Amino acid sequence: MKFTDTYRTINKSVEGEMFKDKGSKFIGFAYHIEDESQIKHYTDILKENHYKARHWCYAWRLGVEKVSYRVNDDGEPNNSAGNPIYGQIMSYELTNILVVVIRYFGGTKLGVGGLVNAYKTAASSVLNASQIIQKTIDVIFELKFEYQHINKVMRLIKERKIQLISQAMNMNCHFKISVRLSEAEGVKWAFENLRCVKIKECG
Repeated sequence: MKFTDTYRTINKSVEGEMFKDKGSKFIGFAYHIEDESQIKHYTDILKENHYKARHWCYAWRLGVEKVSYRVNDDGEPNNSAGNPIYGQIMSYELTNILVVVIRYFGGTKLGVGGLVNAYKTAASSVLNASQIIQKTIDVIFELKFEYQHINKVMRLIKERKIQLISQAMNMNCHFKISVRLSEAEGVKWAFENLRCVKIKECG
């Protein structure tokens, strides 16, 4: 199996085109998320802004190596809303994403088949309108060293084009760096090889 340390997600919130069927209106929304706490935040905002809607169905997916996900039919028949939405997330090969489809009921029932098509279409519409980006899986390291070794550390950071997240420089320096997963072992070895730096991965 080929090793990969990248994943696909969206870069910003998007609202999709409205899909209509027998008077009901379906609108899709997509959000980039980093943790589960954001899910309630975004769904609460939609419920406040679209308080006249009948259903707020959604699916989300988080993580790359350890993936978690959930679907919610929000009162629609089982598997008629959340799963079709999640199916589109998987079709676009996305993670760290929340897709919500709200429904304004038009007075006529669509049946399970009609609902599946409506929620799938609305989800596909908003994902098609999203800007999909590829991001790297990164590892965060903490560096500790005496100030007299600052030049050696900075030289290595520059040579390897390492992202410096934070730095505190006194007699003892504390740096946090971000390294692409595929390069993490090599970077860790390079700093350990300096002999003057203590390096550990941040949990």
